[in-house]
Amino acid sequence: MLTKKIETKAGFVAVVGRPNAGKSTLLNHLVGEKLAMVSKKAQATRKRMNIIVMHKHAQIIFIDTPGIHKKERLLNQFMLDEALKAMGDSDLILFLAPASDKLTEYEKFLALPQSKNLKHIIVLTKIDHIKQSDLLKKLGAYQKYQEHFEAIIPFSVNKGVGKEPLLDEIAKYLPASPFLYDTEILTTDNIRDIYKELIREAIFENLSDEIPYESDVTIEKIEESEKMDKIYATIVVEKETQKGIIVGNRGETIKRVGKSARKQIEFFSGKKIYLNLFVAVKKGWSKNRELLEEFGYII
Repeated sequence: MLTKKIETKAGFVAVVGRPNAGKSTLLNHLVGEKLAMVSKKAQATRKRMNIIVMHKHAQIIFIDTPGIHKKERLLNQFMLDEALKAMGDSDLILFLAPASDKLTEYEKFLALPQSKNLKHIIVLTKIDHIKQSDLLKKLGAYQKYQEHFEAIIPFSVNKGVGKEPLLDEIAKYLPASPFLYDTEILTTDNIRDIYKELIREAIFENLSDEIPYESDVTIEKIEESEKMDKIYATIVVEKETQKGIIVGNRGETIKRVGKSARKQIEFFSGKKIYLNLFVAVKKGWSKNRELLEEFGYII
């Protein structure tokens, strides 16, 4: 007796929206792991990151992108280009819109040349932040654009609402294909990139003002052993005054950043971690094309 072969699907889904729309939070929730950088501060994500979710007979490769925002300095230009390229490389787009937002950001998205001829789903995030009556009004307001989107799905990470309907809806629009990656892996990013992002997140959470936006992290060396991994990393800033702020009085601030980052890395890796952080100054790195390329931001 012949058994029917199950058709599999696989495809790329760009996750876009304004800065701080909840993209990384949603993706970490869908994959069930802390992979994408999450911060309450806008424009924390700088590069694209592939996050892989297996759902029934579909392999969904989500592309986490920087928030869509105006070009300012060179680094912001790189971030916007990353988001727009991801849209062009995808089979489907998820447009994330916090439920309390006006429709202005969505209208800007529809005006982008990259959004033309590409199917997209609207995900209304943070629905637990508004009343049910206001959510119904917002869903009604989007209906005037219903010829543009395939579906609109309310979503709340905190309440656990929307995960299955969203994954089911995404799978409908993926092409028939063998799986593109090993079904056991969660991301195509290497371990250095993940550790770098976890350290950057600790900087965002423990320092305010311009410091997080004018800093970056390089992983110099990782020494792996059975019981403990040793990570040596450098936090790069633009000014000597910023270095002083990160180090802090008697090294208290960098200890706090290191403790926060180490906890996140240990949670991710499941191993004890020794983390050595050094601070260096590269003047004007975020405004210098050659220095940006050293950090992997190719413009």
